[in-house]
Order: sequence, then C-alpha cells, then structure tokens
Amino acid sequence: LPTAMGFVNRRKLRRDAEAALDRLDVKLDVRRPLQSYSIALQQMVAIARSLSTSAKVLILDEPTSSLDRAEVARLFEAMNLLKSQGLAIVFVTHFLDQVYAVSDRITVLRNGKLVAETPAKDLPRMQLVGQMVGRSAEELEAEQHTHVAPPVRERVPFLEAKGLGRKHAVEAMDLSIGRGEVVGLAGLLGSGRTETAQLLFGVDRHDTGTITVDGKEERIHHPRQATALGFGFCPEDRKVSGILPDLSVRENIAIALQARRGWLRKLSWSTQNALAEQYIRALSIKTPDADKPIRLLSGGNQQKCILARWLASSPKLLILDEPTRGIDIGAKAEIAALVDRLRDEGMSLLVISSEIEELVRMCGRVAVLRDRHKIAEVEGADLSERGILQRIAG
Repeated sequence: LPTAMGFVNRRKLRRDAEAALDRLDVKLDVRRPLQSYSIALQQMVAIARSLSTSAKVLILDEPTSSLDRAEVARLFEAMNLLKSQGLAIVFVTHFLDQVYAVSDRITVLRNGKLVAETPAKDLPRMQLVGQMVGRSAEELEAEQHTHVAPPVRERVPFLEAKGLGRKHAVEAMDLSIGRGEVVGLAGLLGSGRTETAQLLFGVDRHDTGTITVDGKEERIHHPRQATALGFGFCPEDRKVSGILPDLSVRENIAIALQARRGWLRKLSWSTQNALAEQYIRALSIKTPDADKPIRLLSGGNQQKCILARWLASSPKLLILDEPTRGIDIGAKAEIAALVDRLRDEGMSLLVISSEIEELVRMCGRVAVLRDRHKIAEVEGADLSERGILQRIAG
C-alpha cells in the first residue's frame, strides 16, 4: 500500500486502483466493499490486482465458472484488450465454446500428462473431445453398438423436471426418468452434470423450474425432502461427501435408514448388524467384519458401502455420480451388474460418468450436457460413444 509519513495514502491508493481498472476499461467506485459488486466485477478486480504487479503472464484458472453469458463476454473483451497490449494469457477451462472463442493455441492434458498442443484453427472440435476423453476417431468409427433403449410407450414416468435450473450452475432444462429406467448424464467436466444431480437431490436449491414425482409436483429444497420422497444419492467424491471415515462399515450402511426413520425410532445394534451383514454378502464388500472403520477399506469397497447405505433405505430413485471412479476393473463390473439388477427390479436410476463407454452399456437413454446446457438426448441406434461425443463437440 502507498504510504505517507507512516500512514496509508488513501488518495494515491484510490488513484492507483482506478488506474489498474482503467487498463481493463472497468469503471466503478473503488471505495465500496468488493462484495457489493457482481461476481464478474470481482473477477475483474482480481485480474487488475495481478496486473498491478507489472505481470507479463496472466493465468486464469476457470475464471468463467460463476459467470453468466453477459459477464463472460465482458471478461473476454478485457482479455482481448490485454492480449493486444502484449500480455500472455493462460486460460484454463472446461468450456469448449470459450476455448475456441479466445485461444490461439490449445493444450490438452489428461490424467496429469500432456496429450497434445495444437493451433486452435487446426483442431476440429471432435478431435479435441477425443483427445480429452482418450478415444481416437478411428476407435469410435470402428465401434459396433447394439444397445436398444426401451420403447417410449413402455416408459412409466417417475420423475419429471421441467425448466429446472440454477443461476451460475446449470441452465434451465427438461429431464424425465421412468420407472425401471437407467438414464445417463454425459458431458465433459464442468458441463453441469453434478450440478444437475445436486438440484434434483436438494443439495442446491433450484431457482427456475418444477419437479414432479409420481405425477405430483414436489418442492425439493433440502436432501431431507429428497430422501422422504425415496431418493438416494451417491456423490462424486466419496471421501469428502460420501463416507463417514471414523465410523464403522455397519454405521455407514445403517445411517441413511436411521435418518429416514428419525432418531426417536433408533435402530438396534442387532438390526444394524444384520443389515450390514446382508449387504456385505450381497455386494461382496471385502471387510473382516462390519465394525471395521470404513476409512481402512479400499476405494471400491467404500463405494459399495455407500451403495449399500442407500439400498438399505429402499429408494425409488438412485442417483449415482461417478460410481466407478477410482476403483478397479473387478469392482466396476460388479457395480455395473448391480445397476442392471436394480433396473430389472423396477428402480429408477440416474447415472453420471466421465466414461462414455460405461454410460452406453448401462443406460437406455443419455442426456448430453455442454457448457451447463442440456443440448441433446440420445437413445436407440444413436446411443453410442461416437453419437454422444459428436454432440458434446457440437
């Protein structure tokens, strides 16, 4: 901070701040609290702060993740202005449209390794998506797929979302899931898949649209309301949002049913143990006993425990967000077989996965998301890896 005689020189501070913002063509009262401005302007102030240190390279890591279209356009204007002034910019994003809107060169990383670096004008979108998901165009072309979705007339709707959305999270969309149907959500990271699941389960509150369950419009603004309607949710990050690491396998499995019953109707130890033993056998959970702390189990067995937790509460709809991430091939096959069995028993499932091949195998219908918009639904003969990736690429 600029000082004069040991005190902060407020007048010079204000002039310096205004000069830094002028470089981005931003006009605002620098004396106001930053939180009183929009997220977009807060983002501009952060960029101005970086530039005030005479930076030669500006790194923007997902700067548009909380911005709407108008705010993104304003940020891009500032970026183009800075580029014309000779500043180098590294722009990290998952949004394909934005990559092509501002980039001269595109670098693709996958699993911590450099895949390719190509001038943007020489990289077709389909090729870019293939590099991101690790599938070549030749592999997709050679794919033969025979999976057929159930005919539309056989679907009995269980959940219908109309115009469901939340500002800065996901644009308004329609989504339906029938009884005994597995619906997939496909898209690149940042496309709005997890955000959609969280809106359906009440983790986040939707600000547009309606949700109808069994023909009746319902208000779902909290997970407690979702579980009361018979929903279950296995989150993407099982270690942070799924398991209770210091509790036993038995307690982790019983807790959803206990929460649904209420704490006045407490499950006895023997009931909890019988429940845990039932699902340890049914899902082949590898643990010496039900009292072992769940944090000591492998990732695949932790995932099975979270599935057991919701199955014990007899859900009507089960939302699985990346159910096979970070687990071995054997556990993946077991979970895929479980999804098939639950579907055959009449349960509705919503499956989110970065593995397109996995969605094609498990789902009868797949909704495709790109840049927080639902852009298509694929089923029947169109339900293939190539068909989905073409829609992601636009």
